[in-house]
Amino acid sequence: MTDWTALIRDVPDYPKPGILFKDITPLLADHAAFTQVVDELGDGLAFDKVVGIEARGFILAAPVAYRSGAGFVPVRKKGKLPADTYEASYDLEYGSATIEVHADAFDPGDRVLIVDDVLATGGTARAAVELVRRTGAEVVAVSFLMELSFLSGRDRLPGLDVRTLLAV
Repeated sequence: MTDWTALIRDVPDYPKPGILFKDITPLLADHAAFTQVVDELGDGLAFDKVVGIEARGFILAAPVAYRSGAGFVPVRKKGKLPADTYEASYDLEYGSATIEVHADAFDPGDRVLIVDDVLATGGTARAAVELVRRTGAEVVAVSFLMELSFLSGRDRLPGLDVRTLLAV
């Protein structure tokens, strides 16, 4: 087993002063660490599709879907998807945003795993859960590489199976 946690570096004042950004690019560049993280994000769960939240969530969710024999569904920033969409707006630790998913991305009853890199305030994940549920699909879990526990993001995801590989 690789100590992949040592491959996450802190970048102060990014994207704005006062934010301590958790850079996962060194982890992604290490094959053993990246493989271990992908294996653990969906471990023990049964799902039909994996949602990846733009942009770093794509990097983690797509290989989780591939490894598990599931489909991959991107949740993108507003205006980036070409067909009919559902949208949800939310606040995050350094601003606000709107995300979208294709209206036909899921079949009613699909079991969906949502994957992202960081659980911070929970706004992005909560909006993604709302989008999945609006289509009639079921969220089986929300899985994150790391959680910034001091921001209490999991409190915005009541009643959900929230999984994190690392809490800081």
